[in-house]
Amino acid sequence: MDAPIGLVRALVPVTVALRVRVPGDHPSVAVLGDERMGSAVLVESGVLLTVNYVVMGGRSIRATYPDGESAEAEILAQDYESGLAVLRVPPRVGAVAVLGDSRALLKGQDVFVLACTSPTERRVNNGVITDLGPFVAYWEYLLDSAIQSSAINPGFGGGPLFDRRGRLLGVTSLSLGRVGRFSLAIPLHLFVEHREDLLRFGRVRGRARRAWVGVYAEATATGVAVAGLVPDGPAARAGVREGDVIRTVNFTEVSTREDVYRQLWKQSAEAVVRLGIVRETERLTIEVASADRAEFYR
Repeated sequence: MDAPIGLVRALVPVTVALRVRVPGDHPSVAVLGDERMGSAVLVESGVLLTVNYVVMGGRSIRATYPDGESAEAEILAQDYESGLAVLRVPPRVGAVAVLGDSRALLKGQDVFVLACTSPTERRVNNGVITDLGPFVAYWEYLLDSAIQSSAINPGFGGGPLFDRRGRLLGVTSLSLGRVGRFSLAIPLHLFVEHREDLLRFGRVRGRARRAWVGVYAEATATGVAVAGLVPDGPAARAGVREGDVIRTVNFTEVSTREDVYRQLWKQSAEAVVRLGIVRETERLTIEVASADRAEFYR
């Protein structure tokens, strides 16, 4: 399906381009840089939804509409578990996205991404949903249900994913090029189900702040290898090294990234996590004082 031109034109006004400046000493700068461009979508008057990595650490966030009007945005909520961020901008008269039901999707369903390529330019890309299963990433991130589609993001991260009726289904996060050409979108229900908490408190109340150690994990034939470390993160401070292979977490054997994360997340932030490590021919147990990722990157 090619998205109808009339529908795309009707949806362009709900898209917003982001320009984010981040202090040079923020922990995210080493990976993401100190100036970032992103896309966002108006989900209600004065409220934008985007991906968290675009605005993480942002000191100045400029939001620009397709007609060139711009305003400063502020971060209302950052959900490190889903990867979503919610921003507030001054309300203005105009369209907002119609919210769809991301729990009722089907493989093969037609979708399209509408993303910003500059403050006032937008591009669209069409495709179909290819997978709705779990997604496990190397930066201690796991979605139980993610939207993968053949609609490659044509612009900056954070662009809305729509169905053929123009209903918002999710927020595009990554392009996945490991096998074929696919993109990942964070399902909209991860915002909708926690909307009140996110807008009012900036977080999901009642959800335990789970342990985070700051490793980049890669599955290998010998186990889960530490492919990198967050500078000055908990694991780096405890003496974990790149190339270490994680064999146990709190004395429970692990063989996949998901195993590692699930065991970590049984602990709350600031708990001591014991990592069983193989380093070359040596076996070690390293105690890591875990952290709250949201606090670390605040």
